[in-house]
Amino acid sequence: MALGGGAARAQAPDVAGTWLTEGGRSQVRIAPCGSARCGTIIWTVAEAKDVHNPDPTRRAKSLVGLQMIRNARPGAEGWTGALYNPLDGRTYTGRMRIIAAGQLELSGCVLAGLICKSQTWTRLR
Repeated sequence: MALGGGAARAQAPDVAGTWLTEGGRSQVRIAPCGSARCGTIIWTVAEAKDVHNPDPTRRAKSLVGLQMIRNARPGAEGWTGALYNPLDGRTYTGRMRIIAAGQLELSGCVLAGLICKSQTWTRLR
């Protein structure tokens, strides 16, 4: 007997919530933005500015309110989207995935995934 619809595709656990970045220098709120997830910086140490932004007109702006995770979509291996790194002003193809209760691993890659850097964030609420 044939079953209609095919096998259900595994979805990544939802990453929505407020996260403390590795090193504790900022907090990021990840929330729905359409069918994707986006992350906005909601707190930083010492009112940090976006000094490494490639656009000189944005370098004096506060990091608070900056959307650093854009258009992250779920898949079997986690969430994939664009990750902006205010420490170097570059946007990377990135992946997020829950690695343990209350821990989120973010990986940003360049050169088609040949060079990647990861960090672990902690869920606050």
